[in-house]
Amino acid sequence: MISPLKKGNILRERYTIRRVIGQGGMGCIYLADDLRLEGRQCAVKEVEHDRTLPKNLLKEARDQFQREATVLARLDHPNLPKVSDYFSIENSDYLVMDFVPGEDLRTLMLKQREKNQFIPEKDVLNWAFQLADALEYMHNQNPPILHRDIKPSNLKVTPAGLLKLVDFGLVKVLAPGEVTITILQGQGTALYTPLEQYGGDIGHTDARSDIYAFAATLYHLLTAKPPVDARQRFISPNALQPIRETNQAVTQKTENAILWGMALHPDDRPSTIGQFREALIGSRPVAIPSGNRLSVKIPTFYNRKIGKQWYILMGLSLLTLLVTLLR
Repeated sequence: MISPLKKGNILRERYTIRRVIGQGGMGCIYLADDLRLEGRQCAVKEVEHDRTLPKNLLKEARDQFQREATVLARLDHPNLPKVSDYFSIENSDYLVMDFVPGEDLRTLMLKQREKNQFIPEKDVLNWAFQLADALEYMHNQNPPILHRDIKPSNLKVTPAGLLKLVDFGLVKVLAPGEVTITILQGQGTALYTPLEQYGGDIGHTDARSDIYAFAATLYHLLTAKPPVDARQRFISPNALQPIRETNQAVTQKTENAILWGMALHPDDRPSTIGQFREALIGSRPVAIPSGNRLSVKIPTFYNRKIGKQWYILMGLSLLTLLVTLLR
């Protein structure tokens, strides 16, 4: 990994770096001043490509970045930061988007936990409504766009109370009739990642993958406890503790909807964001399929279209877990 850019560095004769505001294995996110638009601050996301990649794979990765940056630049939604520019410098690609002021939900959750308090359910559901609107907008694009890294730290609340889904690092464009195109920066954050996402493109991901991460995020916000990750739940189906055992102020309806969204097999989750939102926030009761709460059933995969892929994926997931434990 290259060293982070320093304060005062100028990119493309336009963006002056002020400081690092986020850092990961593939690069940094910087707060920068836009020299062309006086007073405008922006977030510049850096994607550093592996220098050891063969030239053809490196070119494919960069072409892929440009395709997806073009798609993101067309998005226009109040709960998404606006992508305004993208460019490449040597081995790194850069995505420029609006800087979102305010605190992320992880920080707000930790502040409440320090006071031995939970974030009120009404606040969490207000954020959930806004997030559902943003995700429904993304999923309804042609082709659909998945986020694949929904988590509390990727959600910020502006001083005006507007929720923003701020990081597009794992965005995935669902190309019809072919393997999905992905900006590969890992597999998402384990606590919020569904099983089908662990195998890269071996598993099939769709809107239900974002629904799992969405539900796992709500679980964490309401309990102030990280959810048990999907691999551990696959081995121990009863490992996920009910929300109301930790926070009795949460309604049974909210708990049921979240646990439905966190079902291990995608076929056992809500099929769309709209369906999940209705179960979570809607005024009418929604019939949630049985078997999706704590005793999560392990489906009979062979009778499903993606059965063989699931066996392969489960084997890879378990092998990864065993290797991790043996280290």
